[in-house]
Amino acid sequence: MATLEIRDLHVTVDTPDAGAKEILRGVDLTVRAGETHAIMGPNGSGKSTLAYSIAGHPRYTVTGGTVTLDGEDVLAMSVDERARAGLFLAMQYPVEVPGVTVSNFLRTAKTAVSGEAPSLRHWTKDVKSAMDALRMDPAFAERNVNEGFSGGEKKRHEILQMELLKPKVAVLDETDSGLDVDALRIVSEGVNRVRETGETGLLLITHYTRILRYVKPDFVHVFVAGRVAEEGGPELADDLEENGYDRFLDSSSPVTA
Repeated sequence: MATLEIRDLHVTVDTPDAGAKEILRGVDLTVRAGETHAIMGPNGSGKSTLAYSIAGHPRYTVTGGTVTLDGEDVLAMSVDERARAGLFLAMQYPVEVPGVTVSNFLRTAKTAVSGEAPSLRHWTKDVKSAMDALRMDPAFAERNVNEGFSGGEKKRHEILQMELLKPKVAVLDETDSGLDVDALRIVSEGVNRVRETGETGLLLITHYTRILRYVKPDFVHVFVAGRVAEEGGPELADDLEENGYDRFLDSSSPVTA
């Protein structure tokens, strides 16, 4: 069973006006295959910093703590090594990649992760099936990655990647951001298909509970000021929907990233 373990993680980020600023201040978290964890919290609490630190974004500097995947030191890996080890990040703002088609991008990524190119016949069938499930026009396969895509189309493409690459642990950074009701439902169905395999640990980062109406978390963690302020089950998300974050903010000062 794949396991991502985060222990006493401290992270700083370089800011134009204040230099290095500590964002994460001692985060402990364990995500196992088959589990769904929701990370919730107000703006500036450090949720996205956690996502990008796990993925290896160069803007974020780990100053303390450890991150391991199946006992292997994630922090010692390059970004591409982390992906090949089984980590996946669905970005809040997916970037455009001009000149690279979706079909070429997906097959290249699958080859890099698996260590060998997939059979073209089976791969084409898998891609078509996954795109159909996400209500994606087959013509998208020959468009450049995210170029001219709507917000909802970009998010569906992120979930398409996750379904095809089958990571050990997937971090979804505000995947529900900017989605209308129909797109949210379709994207959530894709997340649930991955979840139901029992082979991937999911880390859902979100401000709101609306995606959690479709994707039921096993654990909810409230981030405030770069730390986990409270943990619980799905009922904690319901409490946050009703009462917000005020009771946490009274005793904490928010951070910004």
